[in-house]
Amino acid sequence: MEIDGQCHCGRVTYRADIDPEKVSICHCTDCQNLTGSPYRVTVICSAEQVRMTGAPAKVYPKKGDNGRTRFQHFCEVCGSPLFTSGDGGPDDWGIRWGSIRQRNRLKPARQIWCRSAAPWIHDLEALPGRPGD
Repeated sequence: MEIDGQCHCGRVTYRADIDPEKVSICHCTDCQNLTGSPYRVTVICSAEQVRMTGAPAKVYPKKGDNGRTRFQHFCEVCGSPLFTSGDGGPDDWGIRWGSIRQRNRLKPARQIWCRSAAPWIHDLEALPGRPGD
């Protein structure tokens, strides 16, 4: 599936050919810290599947919960997280779901690091919502 996306301000843009079956929810504490939310949704791919079309993202290294160093890619202007990458192996990149324009067509197929999940995460369906929200 071909997708495109951008950061919040539109400075960093990209296109990618992805497998829609490789969408994951991650409950690790790094993803919680990086997003300020209980989990992060990422499309797993390889670097060869992503083509940058705008300004380059800023990158910094961070050792993850599993002890491996991951590189976090973000817009240096608006701060939007866009990608994660590692040592360059297959399926070593991740595109942040919130930056993808076609995200309404990408449903998570798995969850990882569930032992770090917020204890109330599976109770969300029972919460009331307002019509139209």
